[in-house]
Amino acid sequence: MYYNFLRLSIFVFFLGSVMTSYGQTPGGIITESSVPDEEVFLDGVVERTTVHEKRVLDYAPMREADVPWERMIWRVLDVREKVNAPFINPLRPFASILIDGVQNGELTVFNRDDFLDQMTPDDVTALLFRVDTNRIIDPITYEEEIVITQSNIDPLNIQRFRIKEVWFFNNKYSRLDVRILGISPLLDVFDDETGIFRYELPLFWIYYPQARALFAREGVFVTGNDAAPMTWYDLLEMRRFSSYIFKASNVYDERLSTFYEERMDQLFESHRIEDELFNLEQDFWSY
Repeated sequence: MYYNFLRLSIFVFFLGSVMTSYGQTPGGIITESSVPDEEVFLDGVVERTTVHEKRVLDYAPMREADVPWERMIWRVLDVREKVNAPFINPLRPFASILIDGVQNGELTVFNRDDFLDQMTPDDVTALLFRVDTNRIIDPITYEEEIVITQSNIDPLNIQRFRIKEVWFFNNKYSRLDVRILGISPLLDVFDDETGIFRYELPLFWIYYPQARALFAREGVFVTGNDAAPMTWYDLLEMRRFSSYIFKASNVYDERLSTFYEERMDQLFESHRIEDELFNLEQDFWSY
């Protein structure tokens, strides 16, 4: 019995010595900063996977009784404002994300902001691609020819977006909340002969809850900290953009421009609605 115990002790001691010596060799030490087996060229200190692994959280389930008050708001976002500079990033503008999502079928396209009139692929193609017929003179034969050219919409030319959102009081959590419902890119239309601006054309409406997964995969450049990448989903949910109200739900379903002719009066009314929404949550409480 004693000799068996002695042999077992010697074996355990020998095995422990071998494992310790192996762990102390440079090849056996594995740390976070160890050089990988394969040669990898990183554009930074470590590999960034936060954006690629981003997951979209589902909305919290709510009942009709949990929303005793709500109001529809329509906004205009102008990319020419300094805080909205990420929307016009020349490498990947926000409009190109919407157009790519529409073309590959990931986003459902609607003609109106009530999300009832769904557009067909032919309708989308007619909006995104323009066919022009031009008459030119052949420099060799000096004969007139008709040339058909196709032009695509430049995402950098889309400088304004419409946003439809709903503000509601969440009775379950006792707070005022907001949820974006739809986004529409606006294209400036000019007269072909005079070049004078005529009107803004809403190309299409996308349903924001459906587009959240796409926005969560698309990174956005925000000045400040490159080690904390942000996605378009983060930017929109945190409302890191500037906009103004051009319409609020009313009995006539009209814009502010219908009731106020002067632009300054429209802006004042927009700020008044903003203050009303801000003070609404405070008015629910008494101290």
